[in-house]
Amino acid sequence: MTALKLLSQTKLYWGLIAIFLIGVLASPMSSKGNNIFLSYGNLLDVLRQVSTTGLIATGMTAVIITGGIDLSVGSLMAICSVVCAMLLTVPGVTPGVALGVPTVALVALCLGFVVTRFIFQNLAKSRAGADVAREVRLDGIRGLVTPAVVGVVLCCLSLWYLLPQIDSKFGVLGVLLVAPCVGLLFGTLNGFIIVAGRLQPFIVTLAMMVTALGIARLTAGQNNAVLPVYTGSNATADFEILRSLVFGIIPMPGLFFLGAILIYGAVLRFTPFGRYVYAIGGNEEAARLSGIAAGRVKIATYAISGLLAGIAAVLYVAQYRQGKPDAGAGLELDAIAAVVIGGTSLMGGRGSLTGTFCGVLIFGLLSNILQLHNINSNLQLVLKGMIIIGTVLVQERNAGDLLAYLRLPGGQTARKETAAAKRPSQETPSLNLGGNKNETT
Repeated sequence: MTALKLLSQTKLYWGLIAIFLIGVLASPMSSKGNNIFLSYGNLLDVLRQVSTTGLIATGMTAVIITGGIDLSVGSLMAICSVVCAMLLTVPGVTPGVALGVPTVALVALCLGFVVTRFIFQNLAKSRAGADVAREVRLDGIRGLVTPAVVGVVLCCLSLWYLLPQIDSKFGVLGVLLVAPCVGLLFGTLNGFIIVAGRLQPFIVTLAMMVTALGIARLTAGQNNAVLPVYTGSNATADFEILRSLVFGIIPMPGLFFLGAILIYGAVLRFTPFGRYVYAIGGNEEAARLSGIAAGRVKIATYAISGLLAGIAAVLYVAQYRQGKPDAGAGLELDAIAAVVIGGTSLMGGRGSLTGTFCGVLIFGLLSNILQLHNINSNLQLVLKGMIIIGTVLVQERNAGDLLAYLRLPGGQTARKETAAAKRPSQETPSLNLGGNKNETT
């Protein structure tokens, strides 16, 4: 029984190992007799290719754990890629500058205010006692004046850094500052509308997907379906660093992806914010009654999702040497598929970034295997869809129900085992602020 339980808990890793072994055994051979799938260059290409989707999926994981969904990340990446390419290649005041620079100033102002007030708030709570769950009142100096001053200072510093680059062209650090801030702004707007308007995330993010696509096309201009970026020619040569190998070992996009997984994973696992995310996904009303600012937490998850979409956009421009309004078309579906394959429940309250990391790799390795065998692209989509459905059936332990419904052998036995596994969850639920014990580890 223990072995079966262990196998059930680690099935995602076994799935990743199985996909890898299939790739090794079914790989074509090079002219020198080497296994192409196992070649260092091929594995690096897999990591490089999954990095963009991986960054999007990283932000998507926390959103889905709260019980939400973000369909706008593909369009947000597209608009950020247009802004990034325009800043890199076109000097002077452009639509990219008009959208990006004021956004950075606004983000710096709000971020300075919110972070400073948050620090003062927690210091006041610690002095008042650890049992104080709700906000404590701050005086005018700590609650308003000092946070406002810090925000204004950060705003001025950001403008001092960015404004001189307008007359020439933006550098690597400039676009790494502007593009993520644009994504952060749109992501925050998503979360604010969902929370303040009490609307379904599906509807709000669907509307934002269409809106952001239109803004991306307006920013690029009717005659600019693609904005080419050639490092050392129409863009700074330093931008090449974002497609290079770090120490000749790992591609830079992969480093961004791994860094995001590790940092955000630690936040979700070891901080109160992470516990609040799981609590909201499990029972949002109970989380509110326990003193959790559920609205703020949800806004933060959508903001971080937009921020990671902006970072992915910069890496996309570096990889494909272009920015375009349809750069992220369909990417939100790939990200959701990777998250679901990783074991995150679309109902919320269950999931982990470790699972998402495995899901992204499974998706990437599967695509690579199909490409190495020159499988028709349309057939690839069919196979991916079937694998996604099968994986989710296994993750949600509903395969037995399907077999029983089809009256196939083993269906009734599997259905009884599934019901026994689910029976404890049918008891009266209680709020768990320590995270989800059923998440993939």
